[in-house]
Amino acid sequence: MITTQRLYIKIAEQLRALIEKGVYQPGDRFPAERALAEKLGVSRPTIREAMIALEISGIIEIRTGSGIYVSDKPNLPALKLTDSGIGPFEILEMRGALEPEICALAAQRITDEQIQRLNQIIEAMQEEEKQPDASEKADGEFHMLIAEASQNSAMYHCVKWLWDLRNQSVLSDAFLKKIREEGVHPSIEDHKHIAKALAQRNPEMARQAMKNHLDNATANAAGHFEKNTE
Repeated sequence: MITTQRLYIKIAEQLRALIEKGVYQPGDRFPAERALAEKLGVSRPTIREAMIALEISGIIEIRTGSGIYVSDKPNLPALKLTDSGIGPFEILEMRGALEPEICALAAQRITDEQIQRLNQIIEAMQEEEKQPDASEKADGEFHMLIAEASQNSAMYHCVKWLWDLRNQSVLSDAFLKKIREEGVHPSIEDHKHIAKALAQRNPEMARQAMKNHLDNATANAAGHFEKNTE
């Protein structure tokens, strides 16, 4: 089977090569995310995912509030980057293109029983967030129920596929754990706004509520890099 190496892995390899050539020495601080994106001719999300891959490989260290630094660990050339799954920013970008429209359709087709279930899931989400090892199980159930409410099996399976990608990706899993440790959690208020729009059977309000939610999720995730690299 022919496979294509993901772009963030190619960028991560380029950055590692610069380290191996001595352009960046152990302990050096990397340039800002924006500068790297412009220099390498790629998007900022691609740079973020390359940085996650480098961090997982032990090549760099992301120090909260300080920046991104070349690791002081020895034997750098022996470390091997692996294509550890689709990155979190690519998944969020796809969800942003898909889920607002699914939510708008669900607003026209959702049942009273499904609305009640959405509110119950929000309550479960609130309880989850009180736990020290809070998962995002309820968050996933919320989005899957909206896809179910669209009454379109193709849409449902697309959303399920995206959540499966997120859960199976080493890159996404590692990054989500890290930003959770920094206090970034799913927004309960965003989910309440979505549920309210669906309860009112208002497609445009539902579309906008879901778009706002996914935009906020992307901005919160990106904030991890922006505060450390700008």
